[in-house]
Amino acid sequence: MLDNVAAVLLDNVHPFELGVVCEVFGIDRKEEGLPAYDFALVAAEPSPVRAVPGFTISTPYGLDRLEEADLIAIPVGDDFHAREFPPALLELLRRAVERGARVLSVCVGAFVLGAAGLLDGRRCTTHWRYADALAQRCPKARVEPGVLYVDEDPVITSAGTSAGIDACLHLVRKLQGSEVANAIARRMVAPPHRDGGQAQYVERPVVEYREDGVRAVLAWADEHLDQEITIDQLSARACMSPRTFARRFRSETGTTPYRWLLTQRVLSAQQLLETTDETIEGVAARTGFANAAALRHQFVKSLSTTPNAYRRAFRGSRT
Repeated sequence: MLDNVAAVLLDNVHPFELGVVCEVFGIDRKEEGLPAYDFALVAAEPSPVRAVPGFTISTPYGLDRLEEADLIAIPVGDDFHAREFPPALLELLRRAVERGARVLSVCVGAFVLGAAGLLDGRRCTTHWRYADALAQRCPKARVEPGVLYVDEDPVITSAGTSAGIDACLHLVRKLQGSEVANAIARRMVAPPHRDGGQAQYVERPVVEYREDGVRAVLAWADEHLDQEITIDQLSARACMSPRTFARRFRSETGTTPYRWLLTQRVLSAQQLLETTDETIEGVAARTGFANAAALRHQFVKSLSTTPNAYRRAFRGSRT
């Protein structure tokens, strides 16, 4: 369930990370056919709460509002890696998890969850600069500094700043489906997923490219993923030499044509697995893989899961 969401305000909260939570869960999008969350900002310290860099936030909600939340989000604030936190907040976080609610931290908000003992025995992450400090303060936690976010349900932790977007959209996707997550991402002009972290939750990103020639070629390739596509074909369509095209392609996309095609084929396969009853062999054929074994190999290599497991997870997780 994901209906009631509360974001915790502690002194010197960072407005960007708080804004991420507000943007995903605090905007009423019912007119677009999307869920509307019962969202509240909760002061864990006397209101108004100070925000960086020098303004205050006033809210009528105190810690008792956390008792009814399905999700409690902890944005980052100054010195979270070193400061102490209100005991009443830590107790409410523990009780929330015990009653089945989820908690989500952005950046060094993970230190709040650690202080509550909620990271003990769990994988977690935080901003890479503070990963060692988190491991020292929470020796029973398994800190993974190289990922964007970690979902150890019911505890979700994310890395620095914009990784909070990834974690929030992941949770929406997990509980309410990719269509909802993608629609929110489009409104935010953000990719539904960035490579890294929980790779199996990749969704087709919304991408804009600057060069008309490259953009036209990518649009064509995206519509012909079931066919064999070579660099010579792509460069000819762009009216460039293969070498010039490869250089321009990397400049525009940050990757090689081969890697881009492989990624698009996997993304297309994910969508078919999630939204159709096509056989695995059929999905492989429609997305340019030689056979089901080739598709499975790439899924395991790229996403650390199989096509069948992915389909079960996503077609069975929607509410």
